[in-house]
Amino acid sequence: MDLMTAHYFQAANGRKPLAFDRTKPFSRQRAAIEEVYTGLLKMPERRTCVPFEIEYERQDNEEYDEVRFKMETEPGFFVPAHLLLPKNREAGRKLPVVICLQGHSTGMHISLGRPIYPNDEKTIAGDRDFALQAVRRGYAAIAMEQRGLGELKTGVPGGQACHQMAMQALLVGHTLLGERVHDVRCLVENLGQFRELDTERVGIMGNSGGGTTSYHAAGVIPGITAVLVSCAFNRYDASILSMYHCDCNYIPGILNYMEMPDLAVLIAPRPLLVVSGREDAIFPLEAAERGFAVVEEIYEAAGAPQNCRMVVGEGGHRFYAEDAWPVFEEML
Repeated sequence: MDLMTAHYFQAANGRKPLAFDRTKPFSRQRAAIEEVYTGLLKMPERRTCVPFEIEYERQDNEEYDEVRFKMETEPGFFVPAHLLLPKNREAGRKLPVVICLQGHSTGMHISLGRPIYPNDEKTIAGDRDFALQAVRRGYAAIAMEQRGLGELKTGVPGGQACHQMAMQALLVGHTLLGERVHDVRCLVENLGQFRELDTERVGIMGNSGGGTTSYHAAGVIPGITAVLVSCAFNRYDASILSMYHCDCNYIPGILNYMEMPDLAVLIAPRPLLVVSGREDAIFPLEAAERGFAVVEEIYEAAGAPQNCRMVVGEGGHRFYAEDAWPVFEEML
């Protein structure tokens, strides 16, 4: 470990006043974390309901019908998304919905299984076409773009992935992660505009950076009823702090109060599935397992120990459809 990393590692390993403590009242701890965490996340101001703008509808696919729409999540700022509805859905029956978030890739089209750029097919091959997987399992699926990626990537010369947008967000008092969570909040709170969707059954799943947004979004959006976090859950000190990670993972000051697993207090007792890769080099399994032990304590205290599960895939940093879906469907 280099000198500077060792310095910050030592600074981060001090007392965490909001670390989960099984001897303290659950509701009191939840309230304390919620107050501090939402302040640190620095989301944009909450908006009143703004109708989605439908860009097109298509029925030419043999497996699903598709609606391309965009959301005005901040004044003049629009986030694109695709809704897929199973072709064989029962008329009049509302469908549970799964929100699908890609990580650091070329965009949400990966979730739809649509290669556009060189190497997209290789990315999709890691089971990352999970919107397509969801609709094939009978769910409505929404693939939405994340800020800094795909259609919302930066155009600043030399800008890489999320870096420039993360720095720009800080200049206006936001974090990029907070902005992404805000976009998901706008989506969830307005899902009722689609009459086909069961707004009482809203799952969210994401891989890598998409898993990060899914985990944090579930903590602040009560309308999310189940969450799958793939190759993103860990401890800050063993992953985000100890090695290179994209700027969008960082929440200034959070290690002065809590570790990543402590945030599960805001999700419990709703179902939470953590998926890790045994050989994931950037979210090490050993630290993920230590973090999940804290999650288990939290769910025990919340009276729902059966609602948190962990699945380990035999590979690296990717999505594990065969391992994850059966468990997630039980929980959703």
